[in-house]
Amino acid sequence: MGNQMKTTFLLGLLTAFIVLAGQVMGGSQGMVIALILAAGMNFFSYWFSDKIVLRMYKAQEVTPDEAPQVYETVKKLAVRAGLPMPKIYIIPEEAPNAFATGRNPEHAVVAVTEGLLKLMSREEVEGVLAHELAHIKNRDILIGSIAATLAGAIMVLANMARWAAIFGGSRRDDEDGGSGIIGMIAMSIMAPIAAMLIQMAISRSREYIADSTGASIAGNQKGLSDALRKLGAYSDRLPMDANPSTAHMFIVNPLSGKRLMSLFSTHPPLEERISRLTGIRTENKEGGSGAGKGEQDAKSMWDNLSR
Repeated sequence: MGNQMKTTFLLGLLTAFIVLAGQVMGGSQGMVIALILAAGMNFFSYWFSDKIVLRMYKAQEVTPDEAPQVYETVKKLAVRAGLPMPKIYIIPEEAPNAFATGRNPEHAVVAVTEGLLKLMSREEVEGVLAHELAHIKNRDILIGSIAATLAGAIMVLANMARWAAIFGGSRRDDEDGGSGIIGMIAMSIMAPIAAMLIQMAISRSREYIADSTGASIAGNQKGLSDALRKLGAYSDRLPMDANPSTAHMFIVNPLSGKRLMSLFSTHPPLEERISRLTGIRTENKEGGSGAGKGEQDAKSMWDNLSR
């Protein structure tokens, strides 16, 4: 409950930054317009943000016939988690990654990249899918989509403020209660940073919870912890061309290969996530590595899914 209240508070801060941007750009009238915009964005996010994100990454829905192994794995994990079967999308991207989206468990989507299916073993893919189903079970997916939409709106308003400051409009803004050129410049610099920091705060705590819940759904922590190690190793070699406003939705930061963006990572350190996972005890599977025995067969099986 405390985590839910914290998230609600942080989403409220994102909305407040939109209203503040309106006040800086247009005084009291601009603030009212921004408040209406924020309400509209929240409504729009609820119904359409998942479709926008999927279209952004050219994700394509797959049927059980097109990706039988992925479908069966998600179905098995969804039953364990007590969730409806989500839709499954494949992203045409070589960088290994995944995310879940949708407004609720009944309208959820799990999206994985082609690279994830190529580079991960069956157990690792299962761990990643369990993590994404954990986000659905914990109702993180709507929060992530709304945060992405609001953060994107703040970025747009910050750019508008920057151009407004360059091309004037200060005196009238001052008379209307706006903050003039200095306020616009300050807001155009600070607002995107603040939006990113709030996204970080929303995402980081929820990643730890999703890791723990995902290990429970999968029945062991090994698949997910091994997948996180591999995802970390590939992040620099295969960076993903991702929109910063959606970075927090992925299982690992798709921008981690970019040094500047890594300073503002929306995800907790992989080492810490792996450390917490390896301390989890689960009951559904016996201990022992067991990874070497079927890894080559599993890898070739997952390779066939991205045709």
